[in-house]
Amino acid sequence: MSHDHAPTSRRQFLQATGTLAATTLLPKVSLPNVHVQGSDLIQVALIGCGGRGGGAAMNALSTKGATKLVAMADVFKDCLDSCYDNLQKAAPDKVDVPAERRLVGFDAYKQAMDALRPGDVVILTTPPAFRWVHFQYAISKRLNVFMEKPVTVDGPSSRRMLKLGEEASAAGLKVGVGLMSRYAKHLQELYARVRNGELGEIQYMRGYRMHGPSATFESTPKPDGITDLEYQIRRFHSFLWTSGGCFNDYYIHHLDHLCWIKGALPVSAQATGGRHYRINEQGQPLVDQNFDSYSVEYTFADGSKMFFDGRCMNGAMGRFSSYVHGTKGMAIAARANDCGGPSAIYEGQVIDEAKLKWKSAVASNPYQEEWNVLMDCIRNNKPHNEVKHGVEASVVSHMGRMAAHTAQEITYQDVMESDHDFCPGVEKMNYDTPSPLPPDANGRYPVPRPGQLGKREF
Repeated sequence: MSHDHAPTSRRQFLQATGTLAATTLLPKVSLPNVHVQGSDLIQVALIGCGGRGGGAAMNALSTKGATKLVAMADVFKDCLDSCYDNLQKAAPDKVDVPAERRLVGFDAYKQAMDALRPGDVVILTTPPAFRWVHFQYAISKRLNVFMEKPVTVDGPSSRRMLKLGEEASAAGLKVGVGLMSRYAKHLQELYARVRNGELGEIQYMRGYRMHGPSATFESTPKPDGITDLEYQIRRFHSFLWTSGGCFNDYYIHHLDHLCWIKGALPVSAQATGGRHYRINEQGQPLVDQNFDSYSVEYTFADGSKMFFDGRCMNGAMGRFSSYVHGTKGMAIAARANDCGGPSAIYEGQVIDEAKLKWKSAVASNPYQEEWNVLMDCIRNNKPHNEVKHGVEASVVSHMGRMAAHTAQEITYQDVMESDHDFCPGVEKMNYDTPSPLPPDANGRYPVPRPGQLGKREF
């Protein structure tokens, strides 16, 4: 039986979706400036207490002005306890989270946000499957938001997030998204120089993230004593419904800053990819949904290209950098990692230090810079809403992943009109809810089958 479905238009989707009713009926009023000139205390709640959540909380507490972490929530107590201990040791004078505000459960996000006042800040750093659910409640509570990338996992969640972003703007809320590359000073300098024509017309761009397996990229069969749902949430990089897979979570930064430098979004993508190793070095089968290699060709409306190669394999050549090629020369964008500098521009199309025309000299911490901007906008009531940007970057990621997983050409519109909801009913999820990705009798999960399922990934 075919798994293809007729595309659903954005209008049809919004008419049919009842879960947005609470926010779409919110009055269109602006939030008063409750933090005048940085003099008032801004309270912070953390939803999702993994490593990135703890890092974002420290960034929030390190901004200018009075800030205090007052509530924390996670579905797993061990994650919350570890994060709390680390934050309390690092910033004891700014962490005021007694036991009754250290909240565990699928609905704990509500209790944590209930501890805040309108105009305070909530940090959303759970796996992105839950992003729109938590964002919806934050808007209803009139809270400013920082959310980690990616912000969506599929077409339906992308449409939901765009609508919620509009609701946040109508309510006067400030929303930051953790695509920190655009806050790196060296990339801002490169962006300005490209915009001023120093590279001429951009012909193509290249991005690479190639290293060994990391984080929860690959997973062996679920152990006894744990549900499929808990296993998949804990190992969220391994499963498409929780995170969009490693493609979304690992590769989005390069795709985002290259599109930003280009000043455009790609209109289509074609790709290859595959899973070369289905058994780990200990002889255990690997049951996650990721490919271990991806190679994507994106095409822009003007015909220029963006190439991205991702790979997670031990023993293979490593490369983690990005480049821009124009008619007047080429540039290193990210020299290392997601956005590491310095950036540089060369005459010609090869990296030749004898032809170096410019190299950035200013260093910065983009993780802190994005928070400095968000908090300044909150305290001084400046417009700031990065949701549309976050959705666009996520959709570009979905395009590449979907093209590799289906072996079809995928357009931006294909993603936005897709009706394949990876996690239906996520807003009702609890500890007893069956996983939206059930295993077969052998404990294996559905995997992409390029060329066999049309434009459906699994």
